Amino acid sequence: MPLLVDPALPQGTLRDAAQPRLTTNDGLVLRPWRGSDAATVRTAFACSDIQRWHVRRFDTLEEAGEWVGQWADGWDNETAASWAAVDGDDQPLGQVGLRNISLAEGSASLSYWVTPAARGRAIAARSVEALSAWAFGQIGFNRLNIHHSTANTASCRVAERTGYRLEGTLRQAIKHADGWHDWHLHGRLRTDSRAVGDLRAERFASHPPK
Repeated sequence: MPLLVDPALPQGTLRDAAQPRLTTNDGLVLRPWRGSDAATVRTAFACSDIQRWHVRRFDTLEEAGEWVGQWADGWDNETAASWAAVDGDDQPLGQVGLRNISLAEGSASLSYWVTPAARGRAIAARSVEALSAWAFGQIGFNRLNIHHSTANTASCRVAERTGYRLEGTLRQAIKHADGWHDWHLHGRLRTDSRAVGDLRAERFASHPPK
């Protein structure tokens, strides 16, 4: 059955190139995950806040390694992507990624978390800004979304700070360990002023992963 609308982005938009390394102008680097990051990921997911909002934990180093390893497949399948946010010592401070990628619609959802030791440095907001600039400016996504529980006020602040407008509330849209939560829906378009203005590609440089 033929589609009556051309896809927003062609197949191969992601997988035909290596996942890039994104560098902001203030020293933060987003790089693809490595197998050696598993121990840091396991420690991060021992944090009760990360467990609560991401509804998972890792009981073994192997489980954390599987989480790290899945992202290469997600990139190749063009369904999901994730980056480790690192600074000068190249150790992960947090994560930012794209979920539910639809090339046909030119859309994806963002997720992010920050290790407890790295909080207070705007790691999440800086990561979201860099990834958004690349996704809109280099790839050509039309829309990016951020979803979070209405009780997750920290995530809401990140979304608002990075130009993702609150567009509504979805009732009982996600289940956490303590039951159903309403979900805030934030969105940003490629044509929004923040997407094409102060977050242009000059804010970061893309390099192949090392």
